Amino acid sequence: MLQVGSKAPDFTLQNQAGESVSLSDFLGKKVVLYFYPKDSTPGCTKEACAFRDAYNQFTEKNVVVLGVSKDTVKSHERFVEKQSLPFQLLADPERKVLEAYEVWQEKKLYGKVSMGTVRSTYLIDENGIIEKVYEKVKTDLHAQEILNDLL
Repeated sequence: MLQVGSKAPDFTLQNQAGESVSLSDFLGKKVVLYFYPKDSTPGCTKEACAFRDAYNQFTEKNVVVLGVSKDTVKSHERFVEKQSLPFQLLADPERKVLEAYEVWQEKKLYGKVSMGTVRSTYLIDENGIIEKVYEKVKTDLHAQEILNDLL
């Protein structure tokens, strides 16, 4: 994982509408950059819906929420529509950003080892510096945990 105090790597990815979005577009605002394994799976849906339900509290604090996975733009479009997500999901099928943020890692599930996205979040400050790193995220409580840290 990247370290607190380091510069967050800039990137440009497409959102669910196929529009290009760069991290640098949000300089001057805090950014919650959360990484998750796969659209429409139970844990990822729970996490996305928790961010959806707390979204107004994030915008009141001038905080941008961005979700990133290796899913396609089309998959993100369906996920956003189905769950009424008010924030952008960014498609990283080539895993460039997942790797830059060191969240593409070896995972073990039922004794089987494979590579995948480790559910984690970076809180990035107004100047593009990593302010906090969240690992081992609890999907349903994570959005509230970040809001509590923003007080």
